[in-house]
Formats: sequence, C-alpha cells, structure tokens
Amino acid sequence: MRYRVPEYLLIDSRRTAEVLESFLRGYVEASGASGVVLGLSGGTDSSVLAALAVRALGPERVVALVMPDSESSYQSLRDAEEVARLLDLRVLKVDITGGVEFVLRSFGDGYATAPRVAKGNVKARLRMVLLYYLANKYNMLVLGSSDKSEWLLGYFTKWGDGAADVYPLLNLYKTQVRLLGDYLGVPGHICWKPSTPDLWPGQRAADELGADYDVIDPILYHYVELRLDVGEISRRLGVEESLVRSIVGRVLSSEHKRRMVVGPPPVK
Repeated sequence: MRYRVPEYLLIDSRRTAEVLESFLRGYVEASGASGVVLGLSGGTDSSVLAALAVRALGPERVVALVMPDSESSYQSLRDAEEVARLLDLRVLKVDITGGVEFVLRSFGDGYATAPRVAKGNVKARLRMVLLYYLANKYNMLVLGSSDKSEWLLGYFTKWGDGAADVYPLLNLYKTQVRLLGDYLGVPGHICWKPSTPDLWPGQRAADELGADYDVIDPILYHYVELRLDVGEISRRLGVEESLVRSIVGRVLSSEHKRRMVVGPPPVK
C-alpha cells in the first residue's frame, strides 16, 4: 500500500543506509560483541533492520529470532521467513504460547479470558526475555526495531519491544523506514504493508491510532520538527483538528515510556 511521500519526509536512502551501517558496525565492534540478535516479525521495521544488520555485519553475525504464538498472523510468519531467506539469515523459531500461558495461569487467566492488552504486553515482554537470553548466551547485542513514529506515539510495549541495546532506526519516521526498505531491497508487499503489532488477531495500527502513517507522520513532523500548534497543523495539512489533537495527546501522555522516572534527591 504505497502512498505519496511529502518532500519534507524524503531521505537520501543510499547515504542514510551507509551512515546507519557504519554506525552499527562501529557500535558492535566497540562493544566487543560477537554480533547482534533481533526479533523478526515480518513487519516493516524488523525487516528493514535485518537488511541493515546483514549489510553492516554480514549474515554470519546476525541472528533472527521468530517468536509466534497461537494467535499470531500466518501471513506475518510467512513474511518473516521470506525476509530471512532473502538475507540468508540464521533463524531460530520459538513458539511463545506456553510461556504466555504460564504467566496467565499464574493469575487464574487463560488465553481466551485474559485482558487483551495485558496479554499482548506479556507477549512483547516475553519476546524481549528470549532475545536477551540469546544475546547473553552468545555475547551479542539486542537490536531494537522501533522507529521514530512509534517511539513518539508511545506505540510500543515498555520493557517489551521498546527494550534493546541499540536502536538504529529511532531517528527515522515510519515513512522514512519504508523508503529505506525500498532501497535495501525489502519486498514491497512487506515494506509498505499496513502496520500491526500482531499481538492479537486482526490488530491494526490504523484502527488504534485513528489513521495510518501516511497521515500520522506529517502530523508528527509538523509538531515535533516545526513545533506548530494543533490548529496550525490541522490547517496546513487539511486534517481534522480532532485527529491532530489525538496524535499530539499520545506524544504527551506517553513521555513516561521514553524516559526513566526517578524519585527526588535525598533531603539534607
């Protein structure tokens, strides 16, 4: 589902790729790590991240962990496997259903009865645990696939998919990640498909956020980069003021997910 990208969101994809590859290669070497591990979901961000990692380090130093559960989308799994084949990636597949069931049973819940969002966050956090176990076992770094759009919106699970050692894509809006993916050869049906965290059947980012990223990214750009107010953004973009206010509200209300909140200093 390609869409027209406004000029202010366009990037030099070749140069961006070179800079990110150099950054990632240098960071891994400086850390003394043997390589990197990432969760490969079949979505845009993890697929682009995998392509970058392979270019920066070579496929022999990149491990992809595919972690479906009983509610995961079959198409997402197929897309993850397609990306792994194209990149010649080492892939480990771990079904997390049993682990999620253990957590839910500990509180008297089951897959069908547990609160949907709470259960989805358990899935994301369990995947983080598996990634870090593998990283610790083989002296690797965990790569985070979050992009700037999701980070600003707080559209991630705290200490779940939001936890990593390094976040190569965090300065790129979702639209820019898609453009980078085009350059890196990520298949278009993966790179430009509708975004979903795939934490429960039928979940779609656009349904939860009120719009897709072709609308959200320009709003975020005008709010964060140009520092315009809600009314001016609505006027410039021709978007309903209520949607702009909702997106800006998400940025403000999710600040706690982007920084550690600490208590006051001791009293003397």
